[in-house]
Amino acid sequence: MARPALSACLELLKPVTWFAPIWAYSCGIVSSGQGGAGRWHVIAAGLLIAGPLVCGTSQAINDWYDRHVDAINEPHRPIPSGRIPGDWGFWIAVVWTALSLMVATVLGPWGFGATVVGLALAWAYSAPPLRLKRDGWLGGTACAACYEGLPWITGAAVMAGGAPGLEVLVMAGLYSLGAIGIMTLNDFKAVEGDRRTGINSLPVRLGEERAAQLACALMAAPQVAVVWLLLAWGAPWHAGAIAVSLLAQVALMRVLLADPKAKAPWYNGTGTTLYVLGMLVTAFALRPAVLP
Repeated sequence: MARPALSACLELLKPVTWFAPIWAYSCGIVSSGQGGAGRWHVIAAGLLIAGPLVCGTSQAINDWYDRHVDAINEPHRPIPSGRIPGDWGFWIAVVWTALSLMVATVLGPWGFGATVVGLALAWAYSAPPLRLKRDGWLGGTACAACYEGLPWITGAAVMAGGAPGLEVLVMAGLYSLGAIGIMTLNDFKAVEGDRRTGINSLPVRLGEERAAQLACALMAAPQVAVVWLLLAWGAPWHAGAIAVSLLAQVALMRVLLADPKAKAPWYNGTGTTLYVLGMLVTAFALRPAVLP
């Protein structure tokens, strides 16, 4: 059997997607308030797991089980194009799953447990019989949790050596809720293939205009809650920075809503960037030295 080129394997793992969970894990580290002295190996292992390993695994799984959909939407991808032949896509996902679990042993029980949860959701999202992505709400929620909330909570827990505080859990949950909107916008690129193969993403289920409106509401509402909570917790400067960012996002959302399908990729590069910068501001606000 032909073997895939290393470049095709790297493309399958989609390095561009690793940024979001790595960023969220870094927010967890910041929000813990713990220094890196004597823990750099743990920090490095966590970043490796969040991005290249678990996120890379999820991309390989998704491309394997979506190869028929991708043949319609994006036939140039490694599997439908034949650059990753035979069952190589499946076995790459299996090997990367095992490697993720091996590296996760460095992170202790919290980090290992979170890795198991993340991998389970990655397989459940794409693989039958669950294939959560067939439902826009279930699939979007699973993705948002894995990209934002789970790595944030994991980073905080690993650094603190135990369960993170309530403030961290609340903020990670709010930003995960908002990320469902980001995932909804990401689904715009696959509407035709999803519709033809029975995947009820939110743009397919609601129509592109209503799905875009919902995505904007999902992204904005949690940030309003973040601002309110930070004010209540005595972090007014951080709350103000996020409020300004949110106002800028609302202005960008108006452009998005004028032409959702064409502007969704543009918004992911502009409004979503402001969204994730707000995550880091929030992480700094949660540091024990900042909150009273």
